[in-house]
Amino acid sequence: MSEPLTLGVAGLGTVGMGLIQLLEAHAERLEKTLGRPIRVTGVSARSRGKARDALIGDAQWFDDPVALAQDPSNAVFVELIGGEEGPAKDAVEAALKAGKHVVTANKALLARHGTALARLAEAHGVALNFEAAVAGAIPVIKTLRETLVANGVRRVYGILNGTCNYILSEMTDEKRDFSEALREAQEKGYAEADPSFDIGGFDAAHKLALLTCLAFGTTVACDEIHVEGIETITRADIEAAAELGYCIKLLGVAVQSADGIEARVTPVLVNEESPLAEVSGVTNCVGIDADFVGNLLLVGPGAGGKPTASAVASDIVDIARGIVMPPFIRPTDRLAPIAPMNLTSHQGNYYIRLSVYDRPGAMAAITRRMSDENVSLESIVQRRPGAVHPGQPDEPPPGAAEAAVTVIILTHDTTEAAIRAVLQAIEKDGKVAEPPQMIRIEEL
Repeated sequence: MSEPLTLGVAGLGTVGMGLIQLLEAHAERLEKTLGRPIRVTGVSARSRGKARDALIGDAQWFDDPVALAQDPSNAVFVELIGGEEGPAKDAVEAALKAGKHVVTANKALLARHGTALARLAEAHGVALNFEAAVAGAIPVIKTLRETLVANGVRRVYGILNGTCNYILSEMTDEKRDFSEALREAQEKGYAEADPSFDIGGFDAAHKLALLTCLAFGTTVACDEIHVEGIETITRADIEAAAELGYCIKLLGVAVQSADGIEARVTPVLVNEESPLAEVSGVTNCVGIDADFVGNLLLVGPGAGGKPTASAVASDIVDIARGIVMPPFIRPTDRLAPIAPMNLTSHQGNYYIRLSVYDRPGAMAAITRRMSDENVSLESIVQRRPGAVHPGQPDEPPPGAAEAAVTVIILTHDTTEAAIRAVLQAIEKDGKVAEPPQMIRIEEL
């Protein structure tokens, strides 16, 4: 047997402890498979808890993760601290400069500093592996870096955040309001006390930034991702989508065209017969559309201690086998600056929900605005939860709220620039009681 592969593990939360448990449980099998044992020789965390001592064994404790990263007794530094700055960034940089391989699950760090860290890894001839940074146990990074390396990728997309998918699933299946579904997600540990990073779409955007880089050979550019969250999605939208044969998902989508790369995280309507519609709860999925293999859809657990630890372990096994490749497939000096496409150029069908004042001529004015921008309508559905009786005056009595009805519109293929111009004009005309809701329809 060869010399052990030694690890320094920084971060002993659910993923860090899950990794140590996995390596302990499968130590014999891994040694027989690799021809060498894998041993954790050093660990670091914010606090030293006695409950962990049995699993940590005789691994050396480091209060400072940078000291662990620089320690010569470990060949691989495993960063599971999290965060795009601070100890995580300092320790990863220190490990790479010390000529150590790095394995990380930190999508925020890579989305912000991935290109620079990859350049550092290449300069020192070491691996920077991050399978666990996107979609947990789903092997999407390996699929793009290895399996599909000879293909031209046309589009990459997916449900990349389990918190949002759980909330939307609860709203759809259990008829819950957004606030109720969010509260339940927090109670079950699927959402943080401050859920804004998840429900605002930023977590998914970090992951999409990495997928975009891998798929299209660009530098990592998190700030070029257009981001919308799910905070404005209501039960009215969920119910209307269902009646029209759709469900609502938060999708990350990156598409390459002659005009550049359109990269966005937004709520979308997907056909209820699409495989994406079946992905519920905290499950993630990633789709890859490539020229020689067509459309692949990978589905699995996108978070959690054990699934994420499994992905981390797969990166460690690659290093044990001597596999070292450029982190983003191409060497960093061959990565192209991303050429973002303005989202106003996006073309497709749209769902629009309007709360229209119940006045004579209001709908005529709205359809005229649509006509002005050459927006063709597929369907219009009017909902009257509080039906207005015939003969109601145009102006409400003093002190009474003016009646409004919900109008659901589906458009034919058009540009986002046209849709935005229409909605801005409708709102300016004063025909609606609240800002219009617009959701893109994604054909997948």
